[in-house]
Amino acid sequence: MTLRVGLISPRPVPESLLAHASDVVARTAGAVRVADTSRDGWYGVALTGPTADRVAADAMLAELRGPATALGVDVAVTGGALAAEGPGLVVSDVDSTLITAEVIELLAEHAGTRDQVAAVTERAMRGELDFAASLRERVATLAGLDAAVLSDVREAVELTAGARELVAAVHAAGGTFGVVSGGFAEIVEPLAAGLGVEHVVANRLEVSGGRLTGRTVGPVVDRDAKEHHLRRWAAADGVPLERVVAIGDGANDLAMLGAAGLGVAFCAKPVVVEQADAALGFPRLDAVLGLLGR
Repeated sequence: MTLRVGLISPRPVPESLLAHASDVVARTAGAVRVADTSRDGWYGVALTGPTADRVAADAMLAELRGPATALGVDVAVTGGALAAEGPGLVVSDVDSTLITAEVIELLAEHAGTRDQVAAVTERAMRGELDFAASLRERVATLAGLDAAVLSDVREAVELTAGARELVAAVHAAGGTFGVVSGGFAEIVEPLAAGLGVEHVVANRLEVSGGRLTGRTVGPVVDRDAKEHHLRRWAAADGVPLERVVAIGDGANDLAMLGAAGLGVAFCAKPVVVEQADAALGFPRLDAVLGLLGR
């Protein structure tokens, strides 16, 4: 199978690491082709070998990850259809991934409960709390809040650097994009529409008499739901899971990261970095393209 190593960094990739990676790829795959994949905001190098099996690819990643991390460089190894054809579907978490903030905390700012909510969010992201229970606890603090603040929060939300570029690049290559969020549809759906995202799912806040009730309506978008929607969208688009890339930052994203052909931990909690296929350590979302060697 085609094998590709992606090296990315906010600074130029050190020549010593590039030489080491070239040697590893050539030794494993029999040959190596090197290409510059840098874009505005980050530096990237792709190393492609003609043949290698999955076991060899995993061994290669294990050999490269330590030296790359020590030099402040992120690395991923992809193979097969994902390396040869690129992603057919990219699925991203929203809060602290596609956007820079946690929407629940922006809403809590209006309710005067931000510190309380942020503490619960932090514990949930580390995997210390059940997500559904933590969502109920946090949303309950919003009870009585005027629903008009949702418009203010939509205006306050900022895309992560490189988010728009990533979506555009996936579309330009013929792929589709999905966002799946433990946040709220009232914010996520307009955001996704503005980006031309094909697939969207998020929790929905209950409103009565123009005020938030402190509850959500419908099924909670939790860890299992995120994986379910990723698989559903891949099937609907006719994309094999090996060509799906998932991106997230919290424990709630682990199942979908594991289901994808490449799961990327984005500026993530340690528990996510440890379990994901690859980790992006600086806040430039389109650098995911560099991990894919594109």
